[in-house]
Amino acid sequence: MTEIDDTQAPLLDHLIELRRRLIWSIVSLLVAFGGCLYFARGILGFLVAPLKVAGQSKIINTEIFGGFLVEVKVAFFAGLMIAFPVIANQLWKFIAPGLYRREKQALLPFLLATPVLFIAGAAMAYYVAIPVALRFLLGFQGNLGGVEQQALPDVNSYLKFVMQFIFGFGLSFLLPVLLMLLEHAGIVTYEQLKGAWRYAIVAAVAIAAVLTPPDIGSQLLLAGPLIGLYFLSLIAIYFTRRRRERTAAAEAESADSAAQSAE
Repeated sequence: MTEIDDTQAPLLDHLIELRRRLIWSIVSLLVAFGGCLYFARGILGFLVAPLKVAGQSKIINTEIFGGFLVEVKVAFFAGLMIAFPVIANQLWKFIAPGLYRREKQALLPFLLATPVLFIAGAAMAYYVAIPVALRFLLGFQGNLGGVEQQALPDVNSYLKFVMQFIFGFGLSFLLPVLLMLLEHAGIVTYEQLKGAWRYAIVAAVAIAAVLTPPDIGSQLLLAGPLIGLYFLSLIAIYFTRRRRERTAAAEAESADSAAQSAE
């Protein structure tokens, strides 16, 4: 009975710790959501700014409660973006106690690089990809044999379009972190990744085709950085692997010297 209690205690401690980290994550999201709800109209103005850049001066709302629901949706989206670093930090605090010091030092750069790369991808989507896509998609309005075709984007469909772009680009820019973690865990090797570069290019084009509108400009804006990030990941993996090999060799040499001294 004592052995059963001893095995249950650590599991209970882990569950309590997990609950604590989840509570902190949820609280941070709710606080960020509340703050963003107060500034929801300004945030919405920021998100619809690319429409003005693309030459569109109107956006419509076809539902009675649409204005309120749109502001709630915008506040949650912005709150999630703001709370993301806190949530990632809580995840790190949950898994860090179970890691060795060397593993913590290896994983910490990935944790720090994740929000930076995500923000870089989101910024590229907002400032570059979305305006290009909008100019293409809104370019089909005009005179159709005496009938004027005018584009009147609905605010809900537009927000879905913008959020898809921002999240898609943000997650896609996390490719180096994913590849380096897979290599560090031993799931894939540098040689396998290097040999699969042709398939990586095809996969990047396919991802861009799914996440962007069917115009070549938008697709290239995502596929190009994805391909570049893949090869950048190969370079980073090559140097980190060499550093690990040098460290392991130095530790082995130090252990041999200590063993010889003991003899």
